[in-house]
Formats: sequence, C-alpha cells, structure tokens
Amino acid sequence: MSDSFPSNGSLQVSVVGGGIAGLTAALALRRNGHHVQIFEASEVKTEIGAALGVSPNALLVLDHLGISKDTLKGVPFHGGVFIDPESGESTVTRWPTAGDTVGLCCHRSDLYEELKRVATGEGRGPPVKLRLGAKVTACDPENGSVSLNDGEIIRANLVLGADGAHSIIRTHVVGEVQKIAYSGVTCFRTVFELPASQVPELQWLTEGVSGTRSFISKEGPFRMLLMCPCRGGALLNFVGFYDDPLQDVEGWSSKTSRQDIIGKFQDFHPKFLPVLDLPAHSEILKWRLGVLPLLPTWVRGRAALVGDAAHASLPFLGQGAAMAIEDAGAIGCMFPAGTRPKDVPERLKAYQDVRKERGEFVNTGSVEQLQHLKSGGSFGRVNTVGMARLYGYDTIKTAQQCYQERFGKKPLTNFVQSRL
Repeated sequence: MSDSFPSNGSLQVSVVGGGIAGLTAALALRRNGHHVQIFEASEVKTEIGAALGVSPNALLVLDHLGISKDTLKGVPFHGGVFIDPESGESTVTRWPTAGDTVGLCCHRSDLYEELKRVATGEGRGPPVKLRLGAKVTACDPENGSVSLNDGEIIRANLVLGADGAHSIIRTHVVGEVQKIAYSGVTCFRTVFELPASQVPELQWLTEGVSGTRSFISKEGPFRMLLMCPCRGGALLNFVGFYDDPLQDVEGWSSKTSRQDIIGKFQDFHPKFLPVLDLPAHSEILKWRLGVLPLLPTWVRGRAALVGDAAHASLPFLGQGAAMAIEDAGAIGCMFPAGTRPKDVPERLKAYQDVRKERGEFVNTGSVEQLQHLKSGGSFGRVNTVGMARLYGYDTIKTAQQCYQERFGKKPLTNFVQSRL
C-alpha cells in the first residue's frame, strides 16, 4: 500500500495513539480527504485528570480545523493571582495578550471529546476510524507499516507516532530507545467540583482576574500550588508541585490522598485548605514529571513523530497540548488533497524543518521556567518577547509558506514569516 496511489487521490494514514495529538492530526488529514485510522492501545479511551491550557497559538489551529473555542467550555486566562504562602496576601497580575485571542483553561476531556466528535463524525472528508484495544508493538518506517500485538500488520502511505512520552514509534524513527529524563519534581494532580453559589472562604479563587491562583515557597525545597477553574467554572483544576529527588523512577504515576497533599504543604497559609474539602471530580494522582531529551530526528521514511512522542516537556509553560495541536496543524498543511505516496518522505522532512526547532524551544524553555520558579520567580511571568514567541506564533501560515516555497507552483505573497 505504501507504494500505491489511491484512485481518489487520498493517502492511507496510520496514527498510533488516540490522545489529543493523534486526534488532531487525524482530523487535519481527514479534512484533506485522506483515509485515517487511529490505533489506540486502551480498550476504553478517556482523557481524565488535570485540565490544560489551550493558548492563543493552539486556538488558531483549532479554528482552522473547524473547532470553535465556544465548544471547549474553557475559562479565559486574563492573568494570575500570586498568593504569599506565609501571609496569604494576594497580588493580581494581568498578562499581556498576543493579539486579540485569549487562552483558555479547559478540562482535558472536554477538548478530547470535541476533537473526537469532529474527527469521527459527519463532516469534511472520510470520518476517522478509531480502533480501540489495538496496541502497536513495532513500526517499519521505510515501508509505512505497523504491527499490532495480535500479529496483524497494517500498511499505509504515512505513519504518525502520537503515542506519547513513552512512544514505541519513536524508537523505530530514531533508531534507539530515548527515555524520559526525570526532572526531580513530582506533582499532585486532581480536579474538584466548585460550588454553584459563592462560599466566603473560597472567594479568593474567583475574585480579581480570571486565570490561575498560585502559591510558591520562598525558602527550602521548591513547592508550588496551582489552581484554575475550568468547564465554565464548574470545576477546579488543582496541582501541587514539589521537589522529590528520587533517582530510581519505577512508576510515573500512582494514587494518593488529601492527607498526602496537606503533609507536603502544611506550612503554607491555610486559606488553601478548604479547597481540599470540595467534592472530588477525579481521584488524586501523584505524577513524576519528566522531559524528553532533544532528538536527532523526528522523521524517517514514511513515519513521523507528533506531540509528546517528539518533544515531551515540563508543564511550566502550559504548552504541552498547544505544541501537539501545532504539530497536527503543520502536518495537515504538508499533506493537502492529491498528495502522492511518493511525496511522503519529502513532505515529512519539510514538517520537521517547520516544527523541530519550535518544539525544542518549548521543551528547553519549560526546563528553564522550572529553574526560574525554583529561584523565586512567579508562575506565568513570561516577558513580552517570550509571550510573542509562544502565543503569537501562527503555525498554519508558517507551514503553508514552507509548503508553497518547496512544493507549490508559486510562493505565497504578502506574507510575513512568523517568528519562533
């Protein structure tokens, strides 16, 4: 199949991993008329746990793919409230915006379900086929094939590895195992239900500016509490980061309890404690945070990496989901309708040229931001230049320009190159 040209001018595409990266890439390719299958190892795929930031640069791509921000039930990010962990006093900071679009704090499942609905339902192009319980065990990048755990071999014109930080496809693309490096920081992660009516002891969660609430330790080991409402204000995302310098990381996540959170943050101002008494919307998990070393390549033959499989970063810039969505948008631009199977390897090289430097910029920037926080800096403090580079970036314009310059009949006109 990898050498054939379908009569209707569409490609056969295998996407490994049915999370946000995989669904967004599948949607982008479906809209161009390609036939896409997603292979997801989980029998029942759901996105649970923490909320995530959908920043302006990601919203540009989602809008291009036909996803309205109004369907995501997000709460706008206009700024942050920094709370002194000793006195409990608040400092409100409004963040400068990059253009007119404001980022959102969304529950992960709300974004996931909307992507799945649009990718697999009625609409432009052949609906994406989501195969659950289909675990991919190997990939042949040159031939565009993947092997499933039941022995089935699937051949396609294009394979995308969207299988996350511990990617199987990455090993076959890079040629060796590349493991996540533990950062020395662990976090508690959960979601609480917010009361429908105002509760005086929780008023600090919503008064002031719409956005994050954070406490950061002043002395001793790094600790930070971070909270933000999502799902239209019905839920509260809660994260507690702390230094945890374990050397041997056997499991990356485990269940924990409210008492464990209190134990780590018992000397913080007690105004945060009523939050822990709110009804639980999800279980409390303890996650060890890791970052992927920079890779020598994201592409090989007919296969490419997208999302965390390519550039898993720390969460301190709030760009993990955004980078996956940007990758997907760029993939869509490189594979318009009529793309021939023989064109795939060169199109993937162009994808890497458009995306790799930017993905690495965010990857290394997330590590730098952690060091900034550990040295006493405030969460969300990104200078104006950094804000423009993160949030003002237009993936679609940048990828379209690259495509036209390399593969189009004539270059785009009246275009100014978006900066990293």
